[in-house]
Amino acid sequence: MDLPHAVLWLIAGLVMMLLEVVAPGVFLMWLGLAALGTWLVIQVVEPGFAGQVVVFAVFAAATIAIGLRVRSSRKAALVNTPMSGLVGREAVVLEFHGRTGRVRLGDSDWSARLAGGTEAPEPQARLRVVGVDGTTLVVGAP
Repeated sequence: MDLPHAVLWLIAGLVMMLLEVVAPGVFLMWLGLAALGTWLVIQVVEPGFAGQVVVFAVFAAATIAIGLRVRSSRKAALVNTPMSGLVGREAVVLEFHGRTGRVRLGDSDWSARLAGGTEAPEPQARLRVVGVDGTTLVVGAP
């Protein structure tokens, strides 16, 4: 076993994983996993350095593909979808002028529009989110 190469792959993998924690961008994690996978293969098969690079390239391609798949599945939970968890929650009225205004939901202020048939609310009234239109909450009676 070529110990220095194995140690380098282990250190590279751990450093990339640590950098991902310090400066998250969800990219170094996949390369770090590929380097750690290469280190594991070296422990079992002991390929030459060229083989190690090929193993790393295969693992890198596989982990990045997995990362892209995970990332695209998370895009389904965007702010303007009912699955985002906003629909059905209760918001507190900050102000309304006519049918549009602002509400507080959790620790954030949102622009809001009244759903059809909802009377103009007073400040501090509670309304239920019935829909999301872009970044505007559609609110109605609780």
